[in-house]
Amino acid sequence: MKPPAYERLLEQLETLPGVGKRSAERIAFFLLKQPANDTLALAEAIRDFREKLVVCSVTGMVSETDPCWIVTDAKRDHGTVLVVEQPTDVLSIEQSGAYRGSYHVLMGRLSPMDAVGPGDLNVDGLLRRIERGRDASKPDWPEIHEVILGTNPTLEGDGTALYLADKVAAAGVKVSRLARGLPVGQTLQTASKAVISDAVKGRISAE
Repeated sequence: MKPPAYERLLEQLETLPGVGKRSAERIAFFLLKQPANDTLALAEAIRDFREKLVVCSVTGMVSETDPCWIVTDAKRDHGTVLVVEQPTDVLSIEQSGAYRGSYHVLMGRLSPMDAVGPGDLNVDGLLRRIERGRDASKPDWPEIHEVILGTNPTLEGDGTALYLADKVAAAGVKVSRLARGLPVGQTLQTASKAVISDAVKGRISAE
């Protein structure tokens, strides 16, 4: 009979994406072999992550405040929104220093093989931002005049970009895509600052 504490850990680990029963067991035994302080530090980091971080209701960025630092930065062009897949993509682009607009984080990409559809992504949030920006009764919401599609140059990323291009264009907003300064198969996290800078500056129309 397995100890209850062990069973509870396996059950929680198996709820993580890509973690099956055997992977959960390997992780559990790895944690058990680590010094107690290291394992407890991991548990504390997870607790702080959950209790102190929130998802920005405007951009979808992970932050300690809502709205996040992107929304409250008055020096940014909030009429231009760069759509990316993950919060890490925002950080990669920020490091390049080539872009000073706003962002919108999808928290993933369309993937029919994995049963990930538009309803699983932060797509409605983007369309609401466009709509609210045109609402005269909401002067605090900036009007969006361009949406840049910055999904990764993969099969799923391209499919997501095509879907968003149709939605945004139908809303009457200019749509562009990052130029292919990003080689096919490379992600924003692994691209150099120069490659990201060229991609942002050389973006092309998605229509």
